[in-house]
Amino acid sequence: MSEVKKIATRESYGNALAELGAQHDNIVVLDADLAGATKTSVFKKAFPDRHIDCGIAECNMMGIAAGLSTAGKVPFASTFAMFAAGRAFEQVRNSIGYPHMNVKIGATHAGISVGEDGASHQCNEDIALMRTIPGMVVISPADDVEARAAVKAAYEHEGPVYLRFGRLAVPVINTNPDYKFEIGKGVTLREGTDLTIIATGLCVNSALEAAEMLAKDGVSAKVINIHTIKPLDEELVVEAAKATGKVVTVEEHSVIGGLGSAVCDALCAKAPTPVLKIGVQDTFGESGPAAALLAKYKLDGAGVYEQIKAWV
Repeated sequence: MSEVKKIATRESYGNALAELGAQHDNIVVLDADLAGATKTSVFKKAFPDRHIDCGIAECNMMGIAAGLSTAGKVPFASTFAMFAAGRAFEQVRNSIGYPHMNVKIGATHAGISVGEDGASHQCNEDIALMRTIPGMVVISPADDVEARAAVKAAYEHEGPVYLRFGRLAVPVINTNPDYKFEIGKGVTLREGTDLTIIATGLCVNSALEAAEMLAKDGVSAKVINIHTIKPLDEELVVEAAKATGKVVTVEEHSVIGGLGSAVCDALCAKAPTPVLKIGVQDTFGESGPAAALLAKYKLDGAGVYEQIKAWV
């Protein structure tokens, strides 16, 4: 059996930007002195005149991006999630969100899988922050295929988009040749009848692994990949909840305000259902190897399986 291909979605981001840049000369990429880490260096090498290093000044970068958008450019403002959503929140809200500017925010190094950089850089709050901004689209791709498609979709979308990418190389799971990315539409990856697992980002692979383990215990789990957390595919979520009667959400993010909260909002209004929210449990991360951290916080396949089994 051939080894499963793995690639970090931040790599996908850089590659997708370079490909789009060759097709659209109105794309401008901004970075905050982290081009090597965010992989916008790939775009910079191909189009140096359209890459702007704003230095370690993320708030200023968001303002520059907003200004460029008023001149007909489509800016991709890039930095770590902690700085894009955290440090620059006020500028994102007031300079991009409030006037509904056509700015795309490429936030890399999200979640605890940032690893050895530690709690200060492991942003587990960004989805919650970005969800609160009216009109902001929030996308968290699961793999290379989805991340590349998300960047293209973000360019084609008129309005602000927050794109969440990871540092850790993750398996390519969207291998279906008919795969189609659409903002606001989830993807059913596995059918099941006993419960529904709804996951986003790198936790989609964990959910699939957990479903395989549950199957050995006689539990049939449906797995849904929600790449767009806002707007949420409420129809798909509600239909799955009604069909299986139990829902589990899995995310590399705080259980407060993220995917789990979005799903609960939808189900509370349209199909009250028991929900188990798996994620970072109202705590900060810590320094350590990414794989070890995912295991400790029970966000790998085995950890997700363990929590679901105890719940059902």
